[in-house]
Amino acid sequence: MLGTIVNCVAIIAGGLVGLLFKNGIPDRYNQTVMQAVGLAVLLVGLKTAIVSDDLLVIIISLAIGGLVGEWIGIENRLERLGKLLEKKFTKGSGGFAQGFVTASLIYCVGSMAIVGSLESGLSGNHATLFAKSCLDGIVSIILSSSLGMGVLFSAVPVLLYQGSITLLATVLKPLLVPAVIAQMSGVGGLLILGIGMNMLREKKIKVGNMLPAIFIPLIWFVIQGLPGVA
Repeated sequence: MLGTIVNCVAIIAGGLVGLLFKNGIPDRYNQTVMQAVGLAVLLVGLKTAIVSDDLLVIIISLAIGGLVGEWIGIENRLERLGKLLEKKFTKGSGGFAQGFVTASLIYCVGSMAIVGSLESGLSGNHATLFAKSCLDGIVSIILSSSLGMGVLFSAVPVLLYQGSITLLATVLKPLLVPAVIAQMSGVGGLLILGIGMNMLREKKIKVGNMLPAIFIPLIWFVIQGLPGVA
C-alpha cells in the first residue's frame, strides 16, 4: 500500500499548494490553464488507448461497462458524495463537487493506476505509482487552483480504488496476461480521452459510468477459460 499512500499524499499536498494560488490567479488564466491541461489529458488518453489492437474487445467492453455503470449510477453517486462533502467542509462554493468528480476520475481511470497498483501488490514494486504520484501532484496544483478544495478529497476514492486493486493483485495474478493488461489499458485510455473532452467543452460525457468497462477484458478472459467456451 506504500505506493498508493504516497499517491494520496501527493494529491493532497498538490491541492493545498494550488489553493494558495486560487485567489491570486484571474479567472481567464485559470480557464486557459484548464484548457491546456485538458489538451494534455487528451494526449495521455490517446497514447494509452493505442496500446491494444483488440478493437472489438475494447468496443464491447465500453458498451457493456457503460450499461453497467449507468445502471449502478456511478457518476451520480460521485456527484452526490461530492455535494455531501461540500456541505460538510465548505460554505457552498458551488464548484466543490465538480472538482471532486473531475479529479477523482482523472486519478483513477488511467492505466498507471491499475498497472501500478498491481505491481505494488504482486512484487512490492512501487515505481509506477511513485511516478504517478509526481504527475498527480502537479495536476492537483492546477486543478485545485481552478476547481477548489474538492480536488483534495479525491484522494479518498484513489485510496479505496488503488488500495483494493493492490490487495486483490495476488488473487488476480494468473489472469493478468499481457493481452488482458493491454486491453484494460486501451479502454482506460479512451476514458481518459473522455475526461479531456469534458474539460474542454460544456456538454459532458458520463465517464464515471463507464469505469466498469476497464474490467470487462479481465472478465472476458475468465469466461474464455471456462469449460465449453471457445
